[in-house]
Amino acid sequence: MNEYKRIFVIVLDSLGIGAMPDSPKFGDIGVDTFGHILEKMGTLNIPNLKKLGMLNLHKAGKMVGEENPIGRYMRLGETSNGKDTMTGHWEMMGIKTEKPFKTFTDTGFPPELIAELEKQCGKKVIGNKSASGTEIIEELGEEEINTGAMIVYTSADSVLQICGNEETFDLENLYRCCEIAREITMKDEWRVGRVIARPYIGKKKGEFKRTSNRHDYALKPTGPTTLNALKDAGLDVIGVGKINDIFCGEGITETYHSNSSVHGMEQTIEICKKDFHGLCYVNLVDFDALWGHRRDVEGYGKEIEKFDQNLGVLLEELGAEDLLILTADHGNDPTYTGTDHTREYVPFMAYSKKMENGGALENEDTFAVIGASVAENFGVEMPESTIGSSILGKLI
Repeated sequence: MNEYKRIFVIVLDSLGIGAMPDSPKFGDIGVDTFGHILEKMGTLNIPNLKKLGMLNLHKAGKMVGEENPIGRYMRLGETSNGKDTMTGHWEMMGIKTEKPFKTFTDTGFPPELIAELEKQCGKKVIGNKSASGTEIIEELGEEEINTGAMIVYTSADSVLQICGNEETFDLENLYRCCEIAREITMKDEWRVGRVIARPYIGKKKGEFKRTSNRHDYALKPTGPTTLNALKDAGLDVIGVGKINDIFCGEGITETYHSNSSVHGMEQTIEICKKDFHGLCYVNLVDFDALWGHRRDVEGYGKEIEKFDQNLGVLLEELGAEDLLILTADHGNDPTYTGTDHTREYVPFMAYSKKMENGGALENEDTFAVIGASVAENFGVEMPESTIGSSILGKLI
């Protein structure tokens, strides 16, 4: 069909827009990431999101919608059983997750898991709690160096993270231990989405710094996705930010590591200036990692404003054969209790210079309309067992 030569799907990681009917089952009552940020801050300087229809889609605070929005917009529900990054992104590309990934935020990892990890790695585990990566290194880094132990910790996400001092642990040994942890956590009751190696340098408190040698050991998607179908058809599938990690490289033809969400948008703008045919899939993680989990309303709001500035640049760069889709993968309400993600609806906003006008679309009950629409645009069949129906006809 090829209505569009290039499609950009940008995920504002955790920018939910209100509780779903089943949110209480996930421990989330009255949550609303974007709405509560607007209520607390009063206003945000987001002229480009506003003209795409974000405030028509979700009203909150003192701000009002655009009289004639240029984007097509609607609310998407999540049909998978979960509220994490991998579940949300996988669903966008056609996978429905029935078994949620495990989190160990409140209790740390079970003694049986830790005992098996110690036995196979040959190292004592210290830490075993939910913590900030930089803080736990400050707390336990000296002990790890002096005793030869290894720091294991988790977060509000479904992750098992292992810190290792590059000078005393050795990178290859750290990676070996993470591979062992990945194998151990394949059991259903311990199944985490990612195991992450977190190397650092320094000899004492105040000097420790994490290095860029981080390595993620993610679960592969449980089946082929839209990305696989596009790649198999010879199309470009460009991943920016965490996309390559989230899909374990499956279906990706080119990947760009981002140092921040601002950097991720700068990379996307540069990619937009190049010639390619296919999908550019972008994850902007700072909304979630820096502000949502830390329950920093003001920081989150300012991050949205930074994004809006670069969004304006990208809108100018888009060509007549380009389609832009903005969405999110879950919520992370910074006004809510705890530090976990929140089960929420997410926004869907689409824009192309070939659209004659914007306006509201009928809400959908799965993120998978995104992948199905991308597939139809490029004339490729969605893999068997995937979910989602195309809404491409509404985006032209």
